Amino acid sequence: MFLINASYLDKDFRLVRGDIEIDGGKIVRTGQSLSRKEEDMAVDCQGYTVVPGFVDVHIHGCDGADTGDGTPEAIATMARFLLSHGVTSFCPTTATVSSDTIKAALLAAKEVHNHPVEDGAKVAGVNMEGPFFSRERKGAQNEEFLLPPDFALFQEWYQLSEGLVRLIDLATEQPGGQEFVEKAKELCTVSIAHTTATYQEAKAAFDWGVTHVTHLFNAMNGLHHRNPGVVGAALEDERVRAELICDGEHIHPAVLKIAFRQLGGRALIVSDSLRANGMPEGAGYELGGQTVRITGGKCTLPDGTIAGSVSNLHQEVKNLVSWGVPFEQAVRSASLVPAQAIGRDGEIGSIEPGKAADLVVLDDQLDIVSVWVSHGENTHLLAKDPAAPSANRS
Repeated sequence: MFLINASYLDKDFRLVRGDIEIDGGKIVRTGQSLSRKEEDMAVDCQGYTVVPGFVDVHIHGCDGADTGDGTPEAIATMARFLLSHGVTSFCPTTATVSSDTIKAALLAAKEVHNHPVEDGAKVAGVNMEGPFFSRERKGAQNEEFLLPPDFALFQEWYQLSEGLVRLIDLATEQPGGQEFVEKAKELCTVSIAHTTATYQEAKAAFDWGVTHVTHLFNAMNGLHHRNPGVVGAALEDERVRAELICDGEHIHPAVLKIAFRQLGGRALIVSDSLRANGMPEGAGYELGGQTVRITGGKCTLPDGTIAGSVSNLHQEVKNLVSWGVPFEQAVRSASLVPAQAIGRDGEIGSIEPGKAADLVVLDDQLDIVSVWVSHGENTHLLAKDPAAPSANRS
Protein backbone atom coordinates (compact mmCIF):
# COMPACT_ATOMS: atom_id res chain seq x y z
CA MET A 1 0.00 0.00 0.00
CA PHE A 2 1.14 3.53 -0.75
CA LEU A 3 0.22 6.91 0.71
CA ILE A 4 0.93 9.26 -2.19
CA ASN A 5 1.18 13.03 -2.72
CA ALA A 6 1.48 13.61 1.02
CA SER A 7 3.11 16.33 3.01
CA TYR A 8 4.78 14.41 5.84
CA LEU A 9 7.36 14.80 8.57
CA ASP A 10 10.45 12.81 7.62
CA LYS A 11 12.75 11.02 10.07
CA ASP A 12 14.39 14.36 10.93
CA PHE A 13 10.97 15.99 11.41
CA ARG A 14 11.29 18.19 8.37
CA LEU A 15 8.09 18.77 6.42
CA VAL A 16 8.56 17.23 2.96
CA ARG A 17 6.33 16.08 0.12
CA GLY A 18 6.29 12.57 -1.29
CA ASP A 19 5.04 9.01 -0.89
CA ILE A 20 5.08 6.46 1.93
CA GLU A 21 5.08 2.74 1.17
CA ILE A 22 3.59 0.38 3.77
CA ASP A 23 3.87 -3.40 3.73
CA GLY A 24 3.32 -5.99 6.45
CA GLY A 25 2.43 -3.28 8.96
CA LYS A 26 5.73 -1.45 8.51
CA ILE A 27 6.99 1.56 6.62
CA VAL A 28 9.10 0.20 3.75
CA ARG A 29 10.12 3.30 1.76
CA THR A 30 9.62 7.04 1.78
CA GLY A 31 10.44 9.56 -0.93
CA GLN A 32 9.23 11.34 -4.03
CA SER A 33 7.32 9.48 -6.76
CA LEU A 34 8.03 5.98 -5.46
CA SER A 35 7.70 3.31 -8.13
CA ARG A 36 4.74 0.97 -7.71
CA LYS A 37 2.88 -1.72 -9.58
CA GLU A 38 -0.49 -1.17 -11.19
CA GLU A 39 -2.18 -3.49 -8.72
CA ASP A 40 -0.74 -1.73 -5.65
CA MET A 41 -3.25 0.12 -3.49
CA ALA A 42 -2.65 3.88 -3.51
CA VAL A 43 -4.18 6.34 -1.04
CA ASP A 44 -4.10 9.94 -2.27
CA CYS A 45 -3.13 12.28 0.58
CA GLN A 46 -3.03 15.44 -1.50
CA GLY A 47 -3.90 18.40 0.74
CA TYR A 48 -3.21 16.52 3.98
CA THR A 49 -0.25 16.27 6.36
CA VAL A 50 0.91 12.89 7.65
CA VAL A 51 2.65 12.72 11.04
CA PRO A 52 3.82 9.85 13.25
CA GLY A 53 1.27 8.35 15.61
CA PHE A 54 1.36 10.01 19.02
CA VAL A 55 2.88 8.19 22.02
CA ASP A 56 1.44 8.98 25.47
CA VAL A 57 3.75 7.67 28.20
CA HIS A 58 1.79 9.19 31.11
CA ILE A 59 -1.93 8.48 31.11
CA HIS A 60 -4.02 7.11 33.98
CA GLY A 61 -7.34 6.78 32.21
CA CYS A 62 -9.98 8.06 29.79
CA ASP A 63 -13.52 7.34 28.59
CA GLY A 64 -14.59 6.22 32.06
CA ALA A 65 -11.78 3.66 32.44
CA ASP A 66 -8.62 3.77 34.55
CA THR A 67 -5.41 1.75 34.70
CA GLY A 68 -6.16 1.15 38.38
CA ASP A 69 -9.37 -0.69 37.49
CA GLY A 70 -7.05 -3.62 36.95
CA THR A 71 -8.92 -5.24 34.08
CA PRO A 72 -8.02 -5.86 30.45
CA GLU A 73 -11.40 -4.36 29.55
CA ALA A 74 -10.42 -1.03 31.12
CA ILE A 75 -7.11 -0.94 29.24
CA ALA A 76 -8.91 -1.88 26.01
CA THR A 77 -11.41 0.97 26.53
CA MET A 78 -8.50 3.37 26.94
CA ALA A 79 -6.82 1.98 23.82
CA ARG A 80 -9.87 2.56 21.61
CA PHE A 81 -10.46 6.08 22.91
CA LEU A 82 -6.81 7.03 22.47
CA LEU A 83 -6.66 5.81 18.88
CA SER A 84 -9.56 8.10 18.00
CA HIS A 85 -7.36 10.98 19.21
CA GLY A 86 -4.28 9.99 17.23
CA VAL A 87 -2.47 8.13 20.00
CA THR A 88 -1.17 4.87 18.54
CA SER A 89 0.96 3.74 21.52
CA PHE A 90 0.62 4.43 25.24
CA CYS A 91 1.82 3.50 28.71
CA PRO A 92 -1.08 2.83 31.10
CA THR A 93 0.01 4.63 34.24
CA THR A 94 -0.50 3.49 37.82
CA ALA A 95 -0.91 5.88 40.74
CA THR A 96 -0.01 5.76 44.43
CA VAL A 97 -2.39 2.95 45.37
CA SER A 98 -2.24 -0.40 47.17
CA SER A 99 0.17 -3.11 46.06
CA ASP A 100 -2.75 -5.36 45.11
CA THR A 101 -4.18 -2.63 42.86
CA ILE A 102 -0.78 -2.13 41.23
CA LYS A 103 -0.40 -5.86 40.61
CA ALA A 104 -3.84 -6.10 39.01
CA ALA A 105 -3.05 -3.11 36.77
CA LEU A 106 0.26 -4.65 35.66
CA LEU A 107 -1.39 -7.96 34.78
CA ALA A 108 -4.17 -6.19 32.86
CA ALA A 109 -1.70 -4.08 30.89
CA LYS A 110 0.40 -7.16 30.14
CA GLU A 111 -2.68 -8.99 28.83
CA VAL A 112 -3.55 -6.18 26.40
CA HIS A 113 0.09 -5.78 25.40
CA ASN A 114 0.25 -9.46 24.52
CA HIS A 115 -3.18 -9.45 22.84
CA PRO A 116 -3.62 -5.96 21.31
CA VAL A 117 -6.98 -4.40 20.60
CA GLU A 118 -7.25 -4.32 16.80
CA ASP A 119 -9.12 -1.02 16.76
CA GLY A 120 -7.09 0.55 19.54
CA ALA A 121 -3.70 1.97 20.46
CA LYS A 122 -0.89 -0.39 21.43
CA VAL A 123 0.35 -0.83 25.00
CA ALA A 124 4.02 0.12 24.64
CA GLY A 125 4.83 -0.24 28.33
CA VAL A 126 3.68 0.75 31.80
CA ASN A 127 4.52 3.92 33.71
CA MET A 128 4.51 3.61 37.52
CA GLU A 129 3.78 7.02 39.04
CA GLY A 130 4.45 6.20 42.66
CA PRO A 131 4.20 5.11 45.38
CA PHE A 132 7.73 6.29 46.31
CA PHE A 133 6.94 9.99 46.69
CA SER A 134 7.42 12.88 49.10
CA ARG A 135 4.47 13.64 51.38
CA GLU A 136 5.14 17.35 51.03
CA ARG A 137 4.80 17.17 47.23
CA LYS A 138 2.32 14.31 46.89
CA GLY A 139 -0.07 16.49 44.87
CA ALA A 140 -3.12 14.38 44.00
CA GLN A 141 -1.44 11.11 45.02
CA ASN A 142 -3.09 9.23 47.89
CA GLU A 143 -1.03 9.79 51.06
CA GLU A 144 -2.31 6.54 52.58
CA PHE A 145 -0.23 4.47 50.17
CA LEU A 146 3.01 6.48 50.04
CA LEU A 147 6.17 4.44 50.65
CA PRO A 148 9.90 5.12 50.89
CA PRO A 149 11.97 3.88 47.94
CA ASP A 150 11.95 0.08 48.04
CA PHE A 151 13.80 -1.57 45.17
CA ALA A 152 12.93 -5.11 46.23
CA LEU A 153 9.22 -4.27 46.06
CA PHE A 154 9.64 -2.54 42.71
CA GLN A 155 11.58 -5.52 41.36
CA GLU A 156 8.70 -7.78 42.35
CA TRP A 157 6.28 -5.59 40.37
CA TYR A 158 8.70 -5.36 37.44
CA GLN A 159 9.06 -9.12 37.24
CA LEU A 160 5.29 -9.57 37.46
CA SER A 161 4.97 -7.32 34.41
CA GLU A 162 7.63 -9.40 32.61
CA GLY A 163 9.61 -6.25 31.87
CA LEU A 164 6.66 -4.21 30.63
CA VAL A 165 7.35 -1.42 33.16
CA ARG A 166 9.27 1.18 31.15
CA LEU A 167 9.14 4.13 33.59
CA ILE A 168 9.35 4.34 37.39
CA ASP A 169 8.86 7.70 39.12
CA LEU A 170 10.11 8.56 42.61
CA ALA A 171 11.22 11.36 44.92
CA THR A 172 14.94 10.65 44.77
CA GLU A 173 15.87 12.81 47.78
CA GLN A 174 14.32 10.30 50.19
CA PRO A 175 16.51 7.88 52.19
CA GLY A 176 17.37 4.98 49.92
CA GLY A 177 16.83 7.03 46.78
CA GLN A 178 20.36 6.67 45.43
CA GLU A 179 20.43 2.88 45.85
CA PHE A 180 17.00 2.61 44.22
CA VAL A 181 18.02 4.69 41.20
CA GLU A 182 21.31 2.88 40.67
CA LYS A 183 19.55 -0.50 40.61
CA ALA A 184 16.32 0.47 38.83
CA LYS A 185 18.11 2.25 35.97
CA GLU A 186 19.33 -1.17 34.82
CA LEU A 187 15.70 -2.22 34.30
CA CYS A 188 13.92 0.86 32.94
CA THR A 189 13.91 4.65 32.73
CA VAL A 190 13.94 6.33 36.15
CA SER A 191 12.18 9.66 36.67
CA ILE A 192 12.23 12.23 39.45
CA ALA A 193 8.72 13.20 40.54
CA HIS A 194 6.54 14.54 43.38
CA THR A 195 9.72 15.75 44.99
CA THR A 196 11.14 18.33 47.38
CA ALA A 197 14.60 17.99 45.80
CA THR A 198 16.80 21.05 45.57
CA TYR A 199 18.85 21.91 42.50
CA GLN A 200 21.89 20.15 43.98
CA GLU A 201 19.85 17.07 44.91
CA ALA A 202 18.35 16.87 41.44
CA LYS A 203 21.78 17.13 39.82
CA ALA A 204 22.99 14.34 42.09
CA ALA A 205 20.02 12.20 41.02
CA PHE A 206 20.97 12.77 37.38
CA ASP A 207 24.49 11.60 38.23
CA TRP A 208 23.01 8.42 39.75
CA GLY A 209 21.09 7.64 36.57
CA VAL A 210 17.80 9.58 36.52
CA THR A 211 17.13 10.57 32.90
CA HIS A 212 13.50 11.74 33.08
CA VAL A 213 11.45 14.37 34.90
CA THR A 214 7.73 13.75 35.48
CA HIS A 215 5.37 16.64 34.63
CA LEU A 216 7.97 19.41 34.89
CA PHE A 217 6.92 22.38 37.08
CA ASN A 218 4.17 20.34 38.77
CA ALA A 219 4.61 18.64 42.17
CA MET A 220 8.05 20.21 42.70
CA ASN A 221 9.46 23.54 43.83
CA GLY A 222 9.15 26.31 41.28
CA LEU A 223 12.03 27.93 39.41
CA HIS A 224 13.49 30.75 41.50
CA HIS A 225 16.44 32.92 40.57
CA ARG A 226 18.31 31.92 43.76
CA ASN A 227 16.82 28.43 44.06
CA PRO A 228 16.52 26.82 40.62
CA GLY A 229 15.32 23.48 41.99
CA VAL A 230 14.49 20.46 39.81
CA VAL A 231 13.16 22.74 37.08
CA GLY A 232 16.44 24.60 36.73
CA ALA A 233 18.43 21.39 36.86
CA ALA A 234 16.30 19.79 34.14
CA LEU A 235 16.35 22.81 31.85
CA GLU A 236 20.15 22.97 31.84
CA ASP A 237 21.10 19.28 31.94
CA GLU A 238 21.31 17.62 28.52
CA ARG A 239 21.10 14.14 30.08
CA VAL A 240 17.40 14.32 30.96
CA ARG A 241 14.07 14.58 29.17
CA ALA A 242 11.17 16.40 30.75
CA GLU A 243 7.42 15.83 30.52
CA LEU A 244 5.12 18.80 29.99
CA ILE A 245 1.33 18.80 30.36
CA CYS A 246 0.24 21.24 27.67
CA ASP A 247 -3.46 21.71 28.48
CA GLY A 248 -3.10 25.36 29.51
CA GLU A 249 -4.15 24.52 33.07
CA HIS A 250 -0.99 22.96 34.48
CA ILE A 251 1.49 25.41 32.93
CA HIS A 252 0.96 28.90 31.52
CA PRO A 253 1.46 29.03 27.72
CA ALA A 254 4.27 31.59 28.08
CA VAL A 255 6.16 29.23 30.39
CA LEU A 256 5.59 26.36 27.98
CA LYS A 257 7.12 28.38 25.14
CA ILE A 258 10.19 29.10 27.26
CA ALA A 259 10.49 25.44 28.28
CA PHE A 260 10.20 24.13 24.72
CA ARG A 261 12.76 26.64 23.52
CA GLN A 262 15.21 25.62 26.24
CA LEU A 263 14.59 21.85 26.18
CA GLY A 264 14.49 21.46 22.41
CA GLY A 265 14.55 17.74 21.60
CA ARG A 266 14.31 16.83 25.28
CA ALA A 267 10.71 18.02 25.72
CA LEU A 268 7.94 15.45 25.65
CA ILE A 269 4.21 16.01 25.80
CA VAL A 270 2.06 13.92 28.14
CA SER A 271 -1.62 14.06 28.93
CA ASP A 272 -1.67 12.83 32.58
CA SER A 273 -5.28 12.10 31.63
CA LEU A 274 -7.87 10.72 34.06
CA ARG A 275 -10.90 8.48 33.56
CA ALA A 276 -13.01 11.64 33.30
CA ASN A 277 -11.39 12.45 29.94
CA GLY A 278 -14.18 12.15 27.36
CA MET A 279 -16.86 12.13 30.05
CA PRO A 280 -19.32 14.85 31.23
CA GLU A 281 -18.01 17.48 33.63
CA GLY A 282 -18.94 17.35 37.30
CA ALA A 283 -18.00 15.61 40.53
CA GLY A 284 -17.76 11.94 41.38
CA TYR A 285 -14.73 10.84 39.36
CA GLU A 286 -11.96 8.94 41.09
CA LEU A 287 -8.16 8.88 41.15
CA GLY A 288 -6.39 6.43 43.45
CA GLY A 289 -9.37 6.30 45.80
CA GLN A 290 -9.83 10.09 45.89
CA THR A 291 -12.72 12.10 44.48
CA VAL A 292 -11.99 14.34 41.51
CA ARG A 293 -14.17 17.13 40.14
CA ILE A 294 -14.04 18.43 36.56
CA THR A 295 -14.97 22.08 36.03
CA GLY A 296 -14.18 24.04 32.90
CA GLY A 297 -11.70 21.40 31.77
CA LYS A 298 -9.78 21.49 35.05
CA CYS A 299 -9.46 18.47 37.36
CA THR A 300 -9.23 19.09 41.10
CA LEU A 301 -9.49 17.28 44.42
CA PRO A 302 -12.03 18.62 46.97
CA ASP A 303 -9.28 20.82 48.51
CA GLY A 304 -8.56 22.43 45.12
CA THR A 305 -5.35 20.50 44.36
CA ILE A 306 -4.98 20.06 40.60
CA ALA A 307 -5.31 16.39 39.69
CA GLY A 308 -4.38 15.23 36.21
CA SER A 309 -6.11 16.39 33.05
CA VAL A 310 -8.91 15.70 30.60
CA SER A 311 -6.70 16.53 27.61
CA ASN A 312 -5.02 14.41 24.94
CA LEU A 313 -1.81 14.66 22.94
CA HIS A 314 -3.50 15.76 19.74
CA GLN A 315 -5.21 18.67 21.47
CA GLU A 316 -1.98 19.58 23.21
CA VAL A 317 -0.10 19.66 19.90
CA LYS A 318 -2.74 22.02 18.56
CA ASN A 319 -2.47 24.12 21.72
CA LEU A 320 1.29 24.44 21.38
CA VAL A 321 1.15 25.45 17.73
CA SER A 322 -1.46 28.10 18.55
CA TRP A 323 0.83 29.40 21.32
CA GLY A 324 3.85 29.71 19.01
CA VAL A 325 5.74 26.41 19.38
CA PRO A 326 6.88 25.18 15.93
CA PHE A 327 4.64 22.45 14.47
CA GLU A 328 7.58 20.13 13.83
CA GLN A 329 8.81 20.39 17.42
CA ALA A 330 5.33 19.91 18.87
CA VAL A 331 4.77 16.71 16.87
CA ARG A 332 8.24 15.38 17.66
CA SER A 333 7.56 15.97 21.36
CA ALA A 334 4.38 13.92 21.09
CA SER A 335 5.87 11.03 19.12
CA LEU A 336 9.61 10.39 18.86
CA VAL A 337 10.73 11.91 22.18
CA PRO A 338 8.29 9.88 24.32
CA ALA A 339 9.23 6.77 22.31
CA GLN A 340 12.87 7.48 23.15
CA ALA A 341 11.99 7.92 26.81
CA ILE A 342 10.68 4.35 27.03
CA GLY A 343 13.28 2.80 24.72
CA ARG A 344 10.83 2.11 21.88
CA ASP A 345 12.18 4.57 19.32
CA GLY A 346 13.59 1.76 17.20
CA GLU A 347 10.00 0.62 16.55
CA ILE A 348 7.73 3.66 16.74
CA GLY A 349 7.79 7.45 16.94
CA SER A 350 8.78 8.62 13.46
CA ILE A 351 8.12 8.07 9.77
CA GLU A 352 11.07 6.06 8.51
CA PRO A 353 11.68 2.65 6.93
CA GLY A 354 11.58 -0.28 9.33
CA LYS A 355 9.24 1.34 11.83
CA ALA A 356 5.60 0.51 12.47
CA ALA A 357 3.08 2.13 10.13
CA ASP A 358 1.56 4.24 12.92
CA LEU A 359 0.39 7.40 11.16
CA VAL A 360 -1.99 10.30 11.74
CA VAL A 361 -3.44 12.26 8.82
CA LEU A 362 -4.21 15.91 9.58
CA ASP A 363 -6.09 18.56 7.62
CA ASP A 364 -5.02 22.18 7.30
CA GLN A 365 -6.62 22.98 10.66
CA LEU A 366 -4.56 20.18 12.25
CA ASP A 367 -7.73 18.18 12.87
CA ILE A 368 -7.52 14.40 12.55
CA VAL A 369 -9.09 12.90 9.44
CA SER A 370 -7.69 9.38 9.78
CA VAL A 371 -5.36 7.25 11.89
CA TRP A 372 -3.36 4.19 10.86
CA VAL A 373 -2.03 1.79 13.51
CA SER A 374 0.10 -1.28 12.93
CA HIS A 375 -0.58 -4.51 14.79
CA GLY A 376 2.06 -6.93 13.62
CA GLU A 377 1.63 -7.47 9.90
CA ASN A 378 -1.77 -5.81 9.86
CA THR A 379 -2.53 -2.11 9.63
CA HIS A 380 -5.84 -0.81 10.97
CA LEU A 381 -7.42 2.37 9.56
CA LEU A 382 -9.63 4.60 11.65
CA ALA A 383 -11.29 7.25 9.45
CA LYS A 384 -12.87 10.11 11.37
CA ASP A 385 -13.91 12.15 8.34
CA PRO A 386 -15.96 10.72 5.45
CA ALA A 387 -13.63 12.59 3.08
CA ALA A 388 -10.50 11.21 4.73
CA PRO A 389 -7.80 9.48 2.71
CA SER A 390 -8.86 5.85 2.30
CA ALA A 391 -8.30 2.88 0.08
CA ASN A 392 -10.99 4.25 -2.23
CA ARG A 393 -9.04 7.39 -3.06
CA SER A 394 -6.26 6.95 -5.60
